[in-house]
Amino acid sequence: MNKNIRWKVITILAVLVVFSGLGIYPIVASQYGITSPGWLMDKQLKLGLDLKGGVHLVLKVETEDALRFETQTEMERLREALKTANVNVSSLTQPSATQFRVEGVPPEQDALFRAAATAAETNFERSASSGGSTFTMKQSVQVGLRADAVTQARQTIERRVNDLGVAEPSIAQQGANGDEILVQLPGVTDVDRAKGIIQSTGTLELKIVENGPVSTREELLTAGKVPEGMEILPGVSDTSQGGAANTVYYLVRTVAAVTGRDLRSARPTLDENNLPAVSFTLNNDGAARFGTITQTNIGRYLAIVLDGRVQSAPRIEGRITADGRISGSFTQQEVQNLSLVLRSGALPARLTYLEERTIGPSLGADSIRSGVIASVVGLMLIVVFMAIYYKLSGINAVVALLFNLIILLGLMAYIGAVMTLPGIAGFVLTMGIGVDSNVLIFERIKEELDANRGVRAAINAGFSRVFLTLLDTHISALIAALFLIQFGTGPIRGFAYTLIIGLASNLFTSTFVSKTLFELALGRRQQVATLSI
Repeated sequence: MNKNIRWKVITILAVLVVFSGLGIYPIVASQYGITSPGWLMDKQLKLGLDLKGGVHLVLKVETEDALRFETQTEMERLREALKTANVNVSSLTQPSATQFRVEGVPPEQDALFRAAATAAETNFERSASSGGSTFTMKQSVQVGLRADAVTQARQTIERRVNDLGVAEPSIAQQGANGDEILVQLPGVTDVDRAKGIIQSTGTLELKIVENGPVSTREELLTAGKVPEGMEILPGVSDTSQGGAANTVYYLVRTVAAVTGRDLRSARPTLDENNLPAVSFTLNNDGAARFGTITQTNIGRYLAIVLDGRVQSAPRIEGRITADGRISGSFTQQEVQNLSLVLRSGALPARLTYLEERTIGPSLGADSIRSGVIASVVGLMLIVVFMAIYYKLSGINAVVALLFNLIILLGLMAYIGAVMTLPGIAGFVLTMGIGVDSNVLIFERIKEELDANRGVRAAINAGFSRVFLTLLDTHISALIAALFLIQFGTGPIRGFAYTLIIGLASNLFTSTFVSKTLFELALGRRQQVATLSI
């Protein structure tokens, strides 16, 4: 064996050992309970939802909520600005998700009103009428808020799912209006917990209590109405003394001192009664505002509001800046879930379920079994065809094909790609592409032999003259696969990833490995008169 062939053989064996160790050994070790290093088992090929089982959800983002929230926020900002400017108006109302109306501006204070409303006119158009002004959200702002709401919802769901520890989830936007989110969670068994965490709004607000707690909502009304700039929120009475929990009501300011957007972190902890609670830390801006609010309201109560419900209302004993705690009648699991939701951020709008499917692991096992059978049958048919049609050279192609499949499995495991049912289809297609490459090369070798060229010269010519053709076909298939990744969803992407990796490994095995096998077979023969092809 000359030095050139020796290094080729060493290279092929090294590639074979590395990728069989990454792609095949972890599967065998897991199947038979063989103890192996953790870093190696972490590289085990991951299975998608259709093979492993799990949850498939399609959720719709109610983007109207984001518009309504922005309109309400702007209206309350204007209310505060009018109070600061001492402009007395009769009412501020919100007739729709994109409009709010101001009525009863005194004529002599119209200039002050216009000055206070300047900030609102950045995103809203003001139209004056007899008796008041209507502020309508600009169309461009509406489009932007809807798009941002969907994007933020998707990113929030991604963070929550990642904290859940789901391996290789698939989360993507879809739908005609782009307001639907596809969520696939392979291997998830606690479906209710996953749905609860994904759909939980997770809105945290800290608000100054004006009155309460009281036992009925009516006790907080003034002349039968909720005072302007205030809202009534339900809560739970203190149960630290062992009494039964009762619903109570608080009158709080509508504008929150601090919201969940100001959170830096949230973590499970225990309160002063050694009960489960959640501690949180604010960012610099939130801490500064919280410090100012608490300093000016010492002796009053601070409502800690989660998703529109007062969890606790501690007394402000002094200035508080960065750290706080949410206590209540929580279980340990609820504290874990709440910490996760708060860390991942609040959803900008409600989510409604359009579709829900649970795929059991037994169905996934059936899919794996069917896929393996299809792959084995396809491989056997290829072996029979190549052995009959190309004789001993067909065995060369089969060996190269086996190398191709081993490298394919190893590469998929190494980069963390997910094998799905369409991925198995890509696996079978890779076998067909591999055989097609060898067919092109072998037919070219036969043409060279028919032209009375020597065996070695025919082999060299066959591989060198077909290489550009193979490169063209592989690049064409690669471009198609890239489009599938760009515009496809989870299962389609699984097929595309498998195809791309298969194209790369096939180009290596059909040219480098197959030619090395020819050179190895002919290397010790001085004269080669014929070739079994």
